[in-house]
Amino acid sequence: MRNNGKVLARTSVAVGASVVLAATTVSTAQAAARDGHCDAGEFCLYWGNERTESLSDFTGSISNYGDSQPTCYEFKGAGRGINTCVKNNAISAWNRTKYKVTVYYNSGYGGAEMTYYPGTWGNFVPELLNNNASHLFRSL
Repeated sequence: MRNNGKVLARTSVAVGASVVLAATTVSTAQAAARDGHCDAGEFCLYWGNERTESLSDFTGSISNYGDSQPTCYEFKGAGRGINTCVKNNAISAWNRTKYKVTVYYNSGYGGAEMTYYPGTWGNFVPELLNNNASHLFRSL
């Protein structure tokens, strides 16, 4: 009996630790996604030149940024542009993911495009400057 009690106690501790770890992982992931900070693993669009002003951070592809509140993706970070819809208002981007990310002129991944490779950043080409509606994550 005593031996079974020790095994059960160890199992309970291991299960309890797993639950705590899982809960911590989920809350950390939720805190990092769409929080107005450009964290590792995110693709970020900026309202201003050279990664300045308010930003909007993403962890996946978006086929349509949306035209108006309350259904659009907005700039969340501090600075000019905060709470403005991203669509047709972004000027620069930073790719902090392990994917190549292509920004498109049109919704649905169409029209003029510009690709950011992992770790790169910069202002949009003239065709996309304040004319951007979607982005697509793709494997290298």
